Amino acid sequence: MTMKLHVVLRVAAAFLLTLPLSNAYAPLAGITARSVKTLEDVDLSRFVSTPAAKGEKCMLVLGTYAADFNAIEYAQRLRYYLPDLQQRGITKIGLVLNCETDAAKRLVDLVDLPCDASDGKEVTLMVDPMGNAGRAFGVGTGWRPDDSEMSPYVKLFGMLFGLGAWATLPAVIGGYIGNPFKPQPWIEDAMAVGQRKGRWPDMALILDDNSDKVVTNKFTELPVVGSWPRRPLELATLRLQNMLDISIKNWKELAPNDEALNAGVLTQLGGCVVCDENGEALFEWKDAGICAVANFEDILEKIPVTE
Repeated sequence: MTMKLHVVLRVAAAFLLTLPLSNAYAPLAGITARSVKTLEDVDLSRFVSTPAAKGEKCMLVLGTYAADFNAIEYAQRLRYYLPDLQQRGITKIGLVLNCETDAAKRLVDLVDLPCDASDGKEVTLMVDPMGNAGRAFGVGTGWRPDDSEMSPYVKLFGMLFGLGAWATLPAVIGGYIGNPFKPQPWIEDAMAVGQRKGRWPDMALILDDNSDKVVTNKFTELPVVGSWPRRPLELATLRLQNMLDISIKNWKELAPNDEALNAGVLTQLGGCVVCDENGEALFEWKDAGICAVANFEDILEKIPVTE
C-alpha cells in the first residue's frame, strides 16, 4: 500500500510540474536549457519567475554562441555589475549560452565570471546549443535567417555592415568615439582581467604589482576627452582584446558545431530580462546588432536599490 501511494504521489508531482504557473514568465513557457553544473534541464520560465526569496527578483541573460562578441560582453558586464544587481534585489541570475557545456565553462573562465559551475554561486550557467530559448524570447536571428543555401559565415559578414542587425555599426563606432554622458565602468574591469591574463593590447592600464588593482587608466590622461565617463577608444581596445585573445585564439573550443550552424546560431543575437516574483518583466532587452547588448546602467536606473 505504501509503495502504491509513493508511486501515485510521484506521478501527481510530475503532472503538476507540467502545468503552467500563473506567475511564470510567458514568453519562455515550456522552454528549457541545460544546467552546466547538474546537466539537468532547467525550465526557464520558472527560473526567471521564482526568486530566491520573497520580494526579490530574477534575471536571465540569453546569450549567443561562446566565441561571439555579444556573449563575451554579456559575461564581462555580469561580472562587474553583480554587486549592483544584488543591491537591487536581483539575487537569482542565469546566463544561457548557445554552445556545449565545455565551451560555456571555457568562456566564463576566460572572463573570470563566478558561476555555479566553477567556484562561485552568483550566476547559474546554462547551455542551449541550438538557440531555442533565444528564439522563443524573440531575439533577432540576423540576416536572411531562412536562406539555407547561403553560408552562415557570409550572413555574419553581412551583419557586420548592419544587414539584419541595424545597430551593429552604431555600437562598433561608439566604441571608438566614446560617450560624454553615460559611464561604462565595466570596460576598465574587463580590460584589467584581460591584462592579468596576458591579453594584448596590454598597455591601457597600469596595475599594482601586488594587488593587480588598477592604478592608472591611461585613457583618463587623454586631453579633453579623458574626463568623459566613457573615453574614446576605450571600448574599442577591449573589443580588440576580446577578438584576438578570446574569440580567435579559442575559436576551436568556443565555436558552434555544424548542427548549431545549421540551426542559425552563428547569426542569432541575444537579450535579457529581469522579472519580479510574479513573473512580470521589469526590464527587457533584445540585441539589435553585433556588440549592441543591453546597457546595464539602464537596468540600474530602472530598478531601484532595495532597502
